[in-house]
Formats: sequence, C-alpha cells, structure tokens
Amino acid sequence: MCCLANTSEGHPHRNKSLIIVPMDAKGVERARKLKKIGMASSDTAQIFFDDVRVPVRNVIGQEGHGFTFQMIQFQEERLWGAANVLGGLDQVLAATVEYTGDRKIFGKSVRDHQWVHFKLAELATEIEALRALTYQATELYISGKDVTKLASMAKLKAGRLAREVADTCLQFWGGMGYMHESMVSRFFRDGRLVSIGGGADEVMLAIICKLMGTLPRRPSKEGG
Repeated sequence: MCCLANTSEGHPHRNKSLIIVPMDAKGVERARKLKKIGMASSDTAQIFFDDVRVPVRNVIGQEGHGFTFQMIQFQEERLWGAANVLGGLDQVLAATVEYTGDRKIFGKSVRDHQWVHFKLAELATEIEALRALTYQATELYISGKDVTKLASMAKLKAGRLAREVADTCLQFWGGMGYMHESMVSRFFRDGRLVSIGGGADEVMLAIICKLMGTLPRRPSKEGG
C-alpha cells in the first residue's frame, strides 16, 4: 500500500513522505473489514502499524515532499472520478429511459407523462455538461497544464449529479428501484461515495474559492 506519513517535525505541508509499505511487512496488521453501504467491490478495512520498518528506497520521490506529490496526484484521481461517474450516469439514464417506457401508470407509460420526459431531458443535459467539463480538464491536463480548479469543479459536479440522477431515476423505477437487484439501486449506493472520497464536496468548494480569490483570508496571529 502507499502511505502518506509524517517523517519529520515542522510544517505539516513539508514534513510528510509517500512510502510504499508491503502488506506482508512485519508489524502490518489487517484488522476488521468495514461494512459500507455501497462499493462492495472494493474492500475497506482498518490497518494498524506496529513498529513497521521499510527500506529508504520505498520512499516515493524526495522525503518531505509527500504532501505536494499527493496534491498533484489528486488532479488525476478527481478527473478519473468524474470520468468514472459519467459511465455510470449514461447507463442509469439509458436504463431508466427504457424502464419508464415499459412501465405503465394511469393508462400510459411513465415516460409519456410530461414531467418525467422533461426531467429525463434535463438530466441528459446535465450529464453532457459534466462530460464537456471533464473532457476539457483532461485535455488540458494531458498537455501539461495545472487543472486543479477544473478537476475540482468536475469532481464536485460529478458527485452532486450522481446523487441527483440516482435519486430521480430510482423514484421513476418505483418499488423496483428500491430492490438490491436493480442496477439503479446499486448506483444510488455506490455513487454516494463520489461526494466523499478523494476530497469531499466542501473541500472542492474551498479549493475552487481559493483559486478564484474569494476564500476569506485567515486572520494574522496579531489579530490584524
């Protein structure tokens, strides 16, 4: 595993290093597996270190630069998160369009009711907006540009849109949407993680505000 750990005293942004820790190293203990509401395909467990030692060569990059490296890596992780969500959004919306066309209520399909097909159109529009933002940020990242702000925006939008699409589509599925066996219920559970993992929505907003210059400055120690 890759561990971000304090390797010296000093400023919290300059005292951390990224270290590769073999899971079979002496002192590494895998504790109980944690049960999540979603993402069952990815195990999460408590890990304890008891006087674990690894070679110096296991440090990634320079010692003390781990925080900086991690912040740079977050650009990739957040772009990947947005791109990954897009695939799920496309599948859920397509399945919902089909299901609402088959499901009948009040003498016609659910989809034939204006509010439903209008809402599906709105969701499709939001998905394409997220796709455009994600593609733009990815193209700039590949060209070597700093896309911290755009990646944060894409991550924020992806998490919020995942919740909106999952909740709306599940409602259109009715009781079937509440069943574990339906794909929309899985996306409802799994997609919730997007607004938490890799930086919560509130962290994304703080980053965007900072880069926009709208984040309030911290008061100085003298109170000025």
